[in-house]
Amino acid sequence: MSDTAAVAALVEGRHGDPFALLGPHTVDGRRVVRTLQPGALGVELIDAAGRPVAELRRVHDDGLFAGVAPDESAYRLRIRWPGASHDTHDPYAFSTLLADEDLQRMSDGTHVELFRVLGAHPITVDGVHGVRFAVWAPNAQRVSVVGDFDSWDGRRHPMRKRVPAGVWELFIPGLLAGARYKYEIWGADGSLTQRADPVALAAELPPSTASIVADPTAFHWTDGEWLRKRGALHHAGSPLSIYELHAGSWLRGKDNEELHWDDIGERLIPYVAGMGFTHIELLPVSEHPFGGSWGYQPLGQFAPTSRFGTPEAFARFVDRCHEAGVGVIVDWVPAHFPTDIHGLAHFDGTPLYEHADPREGFHQDWNTLIFNLGRNEVSGFLVASALAWLERFHVDGLRVDAVASMLYRDYSRKHGEWVPNKFGGRENLESIDFLRRVNQLVAERHPDCMTIAEESTAWPGVTQPVEQGGLGFTFKWNMGWMHDSLDFMTHDPIHRRWHHGEMTFSMVYAYSEKFVLPLSHDEVVHGKRSLLGRMPGDEWQKFANLRAYYGFMWGHPGKKLLFTGGEIAQPHEWNHDAQIAWELLDHPLHLGVQKLVRDLNQLYATTPALHAWDSDPRGFRWVIGDDAEQSVFAWLRMADGGRTVLVVSNLTPTPRHSFRIGVPEGGRWREALNSDAVEYGGSGSGNEGERHAQAVSAHGFEQSVVLSLPPLSTVMFVAD
Repeated sequence: MSDTAAVAALVEGRHGDPFALLGPHTVDGRRVVRTLQPGALGVELIDAAGRPVAELRRVHDDGLFAGVAPDESAYRLRIRWPGASHDTHDPYAFSTLLADEDLQRMSDGTHVELFRVLGAHPITVDGVHGVRFAVWAPNAQRVSVVGDFDSWDGRRHPMRKRVPAGVWELFIPGLLAGARYKYEIWGADGSLTQRADPVALAAELPPSTASIVADPTAFHWTDGEWLRKRGALHHAGSPLSIYELHAGSWLRGKDNEELHWDDIGERLIPYVAGMGFTHIELLPVSEHPFGGSWGYQPLGQFAPTSRFGTPEAFARFVDRCHEAGVGVIVDWVPAHFPTDIHGLAHFDGTPLYEHADPREGFHQDWNTLIFNLGRNEVSGFLVASALAWLERFHVDGLRVDAVASMLYRDYSRKHGEWVPNKFGGRENLESIDFLRRVNQLVAERHPDCMTIAEESTAWPGVTQPVEQGGLGFTFKWNMGWMHDSLDFMTHDPIHRRWHHGEMTFSMVYAYSEKFVLPLSHDEVVHGKRSLLGRMPGDEWQKFANLRAYYGFMWGHPGKKLLFTGGEIAQPHEWNHDAQIAWELLDHPLHLGVQKLVRDLNQLYATTPALHAWDSDPRGFRWVIGDDAEQSVFAWLRMADGGRTVLVVSNLTPTPRHSFRIGVPEGGRWREALNSDAVEYGGSGSGNEGERHAQAVSAHGFEQSVVLSLPPLSTVMFVAD
């Protein structure tokens, strides 16, 4: 490129190597300084004391200035604008800042702290404060940093490209945390777009789309004691009762505005702790452009959404949860991303983060793009995101969304609409390797944290360790149990005899994985009705059915998850634009359900037989599993050294008196919970608090108890 052509490319914002022209250069033995300042009236060099040392000459009408520096000492630029002037260090006087080792690890996909390399970071270089920017865009022809500080003019701060990594970097002196910015990218296809930073640590409030230079001040954590003990809370033998919620709709302000983390935490944390839930699970809090996606179409994989405050506010929320003894799980979405023009789609003018072939790269169900996990830099980007939530924000676990869609190349696709793997199969080998790697790294770096798979198929070994051929998740959502049991409960009791197996089939595979029983947000939207709304019968029967169902769930092997609103029997579907209908608690039936859930959590947590052998077949035995005619189910829960629990569900409105059930030991059986109790809104029918076993054989046992089974109820008895 001739000098004239190079200058033309520079002033037109087309030059891919601005450091070749800008900044200090030795020309014919003299130190020549060039700077591009479109719209400036003049530029001069000044010394450390602010004294002018040289006037730069305008060498191009579009704002290119050049001149000879009198010596090799450091200089600054004094730029005169119409009505003002300012002094600044020259960004093009600084050498490269990113280490070759970091760039190589990024290219290999092995840099697990990628957010420390890419993105925007306030640093000090040679005593000069500013912000270092770095972005991966290997096929771009030119990348610039733009923001309020340069009038969003892509000519002002073009970046240096580091090859072969394809990372563009620039240090801009004088910038501070809080600055808004984007990258202006002249793509390989000739497009010119301004993009949010894929590795931004903060973002501005949607619908605005700029990234924000995050405050580098380290958060002062006070949860050391929680971190030391949490490993004991996250294994298969621990009680795990999860309260799933959407932060924007649990509680809202007086004008229906979304609250910030501090305000949410003030009410939410004591509520969850008081209800006996061990953890909250937040629908995705990664930054996302469309609120109606509930966070499941994120673009900011490293940035908590600004809807509820700053990253520091989110960290403070997690810290307060831990102080109250409540764990935090966040939903994490590595499967896909939206097509918004400021985001990742066609990022550098090529399909960079996504697959080029729409048969691999486009989600027909969600109109989103699928991450190309076969590319080292992309899989490494997401691995680093997963670890960042655990390390930067101390969250206790990740619930990985849409795992089934990642595992199968033909997921939701017809014949001819998908590309087989290299062996001709439907399995997505790259996604399998990615998920295993995430789980391995979490297990190695944070063995006290957990990962939970939303996986709806019969894929084997989801919770099997990676070294044994599994995917390595800690738990898996039991979607089969959820679908079957909800379908059963939806039927009128007179027809339930024909669907009896839907309530027993889950025990056929209950120990194939380590399961969480989920009644999630997905079950109370899109016309499915609320949980209460699915229950048949009149008002009293609807509530009785729901209470009995919760008792069945808490007595069934598997960890528990309930979406917000379910604990107060909200009658309508969840609406992400409104808060939960807390006024319902003025109604005794709704208040009764809330009390039941609280007591179920307490009984579950304090009774080892209800949780310790959740994933061990020794912990369960059917007593009555085949009484389809009466829709009665009875089973035992057991644990080593724990008292045996008898759980009995009568899922018809007919009370069963003098109902004999075999038990494994004699003596007193204490009625620990009765979903038909008056305090829960029931009829008060029961067993006067206890029953004593008799030496009468039944159901394969030499002892038995004679019970009264209330209508539409679950009762639990503990052997004393």
